[in-house]
Amino acid sequence: MKFTISKQAFLDAIQQVQHVVSARTTLAILSNVLLKARDGQLELTTTDLDVGVSGTVQAEVEVPGATTLPARRLATIIRELPADEVEVTVDEKNVASIRSGPSAFKLLGLSSEEFPPLPRFDGGSEFKMDQAVLRDCLRKTSYSISTDETRYVLNGILFSFKDNMLTMVATDGRRLAMVEQELEFPQSHEIEFIVPTKAVNELGRLLGDNGEVTIKVTGSQAGFDMGRGLLVTKLIEGNYPNYRQVIPGEPKERIALERESFLKSISRVSLLASEKSNSVKLQFAPSNVEIVASSPDIGEARESLAIAYKGVPITIAFNPEFLMAPLRNLSNDEVSLHLIDEISPGVLRSGSGFLYVLMPMRVNS
Repeated sequence: MKFTISKQAFLDAIQQVQHVVSARTTLAILSNVLLKARDGQLELTTTDLDVGVSGTVQAEVEVPGATTLPARRLATIIRELPADEVEVTVDEKNVASIRSGPSAFKLLGLSSEEFPPLPRFDGGSEFKMDQAVLRDCLRKTSYSISTDETRYVLNGILFSFKDNMLTMVATDGRRLAMVEQELEFPQSHEIEFIVPTKAVNELGRLLGDNGEVTIKVTGSQAGFDMGRGLLVTKLIEGNYPNYRQVIPGEPKERIALERESFLKSISRVSLLASEKSNSVKLQFAPSNVEIVASSPDIGEARESLAIAYKGVPITIAFNPEFLMAPLRNLSNDEVSLHLIDEISPGVLRSGSGFLYVLMPMRVNS
């Protein structure tokens, strides 16, 4: 096997796939990246047996072939090479000779035949959507994924394809983020599945601003094909809780807020939130909201914002980090906060497709 490739293109391609490589693995082959050179392209693949990523990059292929090389070590070498072009030759014992300008490295690999193949998706459900749209949906929900491993079904995002709608949901029991996106697909393809956190994070990095992504699902696996990149993942088995029943009913107050100034005010005031209660109070009064945080051993912070509010005075407290998370990840200038009373969950809405339910905290008068 022999190919020549641009240093930057090679490095970008390795970095695209190396995140799934585990630093600690019992199988040596899982520390390696599979390289296949043929037809003017180099294909790179990594896997940890749960998540697999594959990508292609242009290369001048003199002798086609395949091998596997230590992924992180290879990335480190390529990053430090002195010249813009890299020549890689691999012998029949999977020893790679890497040359660039005056530098020459020999790197010991393992046979490509030992590398576990990525699953194939023949038959199952298939959906197509814009990469930018899916990336936006992930950004609006992924911060609410639970990290509690005892509730394993919550350690990912629910994808629900029903009634020509993709609904994506993440919750950790104290908050819930949901986004809905219209999407056409045959009724026979309707399905629900849970994509684990690691795959969600990888997907967020791999999706681009342009082009389509094809989502394929069979049994316990899903694949996301982005043309020059592919991600496959095992799905979380189990039933996702009924998320619709935690969405509160009709609100008493709908409060329009300017997202950026609301976010910055909470961010400043929360600097003095006590570690014990970790809450900020929102005190709504006509035309105004006062944001307050106090800590008996540190002090107090308060900030006023002029808002278009005509309702009755109401005070509600939230975890500031949980309140800021959606505000950071939304792009609309305006959001609306829907409240029933001081002890019912608050609902943050943006546009027609986004909803965020947040449990309030006890207010100490």
